[in-house]
Amino acid sequence: MPFCTQCGHQVSDVDVFCAHCGRKQTAAPTGSPGSPFTPPLPPTPAPDPLSNLSPRTASVLCYIPTIGWIAAVVVLAARKFRGDRIVRFHAFQGLYLFAAWMVVQWVIHPLMSAMPDRVIRVDRILEGLLLAVSILMMVKAGHDEPYVLPIIGELAQKSAAEQ
Repeated sequence: MPFCTQCGHQVSDVDVFCAHCGRKQTAAPTGSPGSPFTPPLPPTPAPDPLSNLSPRTASVLCYIPTIGWIAAVVVLAARKFRGDRIVRFHAFQGLYLFAAWMVVQWVIHPLMSAMPDRVIRVDRILEGLLLAVSILMMVKAGHDEPYVLPIIGELAQKSAAEQ
């Protein structure tokens, strides 16, 4: 016969709780044929955190300047959108648009900062253009229109087609 894991008193094979202290027994009793003990059910899987996220919302989130890349990576990793080619297209295009932002910020901006003040700041023009494109893409994604940008849109189509 086993003993209680809390107080050490003797418990029977079918006891789930100790009769002396009331503590639940950690070792599952085996039970005999015909005993009322049934084994516990396996744990249920955790609910999908993206289950309430619509494809339209996921597409729009991929184009938010500076933080949209996080949403794009989450969308690409999510099981829910694995088969949705349009959402994957928006996620890839959002990532490539973010890469364009990074090129402007890390390459063109330092080069233009070294130029004299009389030179037209191409980096500022490109930043404004990229902001306008991001807003345009959020509007297009909000209307479920997969608008293909030049160069990066074609790359996004190829990337979304691969699985």
